[in-house]
Order: sequence, then C-alpha cells, then structure tokens
Amino acid sequence: MRIETERLLIRDWTLDDAPAALDMLSRVEVVKWLGDGPPVLCPDLDGARERIARWRGREDPPLGHWAIEVTDGGALHGRVIGTVLLLRLPNGDGEVEIGWHLHPDAWRQGYASEAAREILRHGFEGGLDEINAVTHLGNEPSQALCRRIGMEHRGVVDRWYDEPSEHFVATRE
Repeated sequence: MRIETERLLIRDWTLDDAPAALDMLSRVEVVKWLGDGPPVLCPDLDGARERIARWRGREDPPLGHWAIEVTDGGALHGRVIGTVLLLRLPNGDGEVEIGWHLHPDAWRQGYASEAAREILRHGFEGGLDEINAVTHLGNEPSQALCRRIGMEHRGVVDRWYDEPSEHFVATRE
C-alpha cells in the first residue's frame, strides 16, 4: 500500500523501520493509550521487528497497519513518525476500527488528522460502509481528532474492550 498526502507517505512497514517503531513504542506516553490494561512497552529492536512482522501479516484489503512517513521537507522529513490502521475490533461481529499512534515529536502538527482522513477514504473506497474509532475515556486528543475528521460521537461503550471506551463512527456517506 502507498498513499501520498500533501505532507505524508502512508506505506507498508518494513523491517528497516524497526528503530522508529521501537522509539515510538518504548514510550509510555504513546503506549498508555493502546489496548486494555497497563501499558506494555516494546523492549528492544527484536520486539519492534516482531511487531512489524505482525502488522505486515494483517493485510486484508482494505484493512491493514501502515507506517506514516513525513515528506514535507520540514524538521521531520524522511522520518517514520507513527502508524495508522484499519483492523477488525476484538470481540466484535466484524466491525472495523481506525486507529493511529504517533511519536511525541509529531504531536500537535496535524499529521494524525491528515493520515486518518486518507485511511477513512481508503476504507470507504475499499468497500467499507462504516468505520469505528474507540478511545480510552481520558484520551481527549484522539477524541478531538475523531471529531476533526468528521466522526460522530456515539457515547461510552464496553463492547469491544475490557475497559469502557468512547465510541465514534464514520459512515460512507
């Protein structure tokens, strides 16, 4: 997969991206928002390579897990700053979730919104009718991003994860 935006390249992860994945996933401020339970930090380069291998093995178009690389010529140019994904929600009936996580150096620069908008478009063009986002209750930045990209807030749910989550939805129309 390869999608170019004004400032980003959204592409498949490669094993050469392991240092960038490790730098992002070894930070508690990033991983505290991922999954249920206490944060699980990526321990080393081998762990990062294992995660990339899992991400690459999830290809089921239009679903996937992709690297976000900056191409805007600025201070982060050429750097893999995060990931964006479309995956089936756990414990569900096939519902699809959009997600993202970025390195703190890339926060508050609009990169996550730019990538998420393109992945929503990619999902809808790939035949999805509805895409969900599920955030931790206290993850106000991701909730604001959901609203910025046009997702509708549906309230608190405890359907897919062990802990309650804020639920947002975007539909093809």
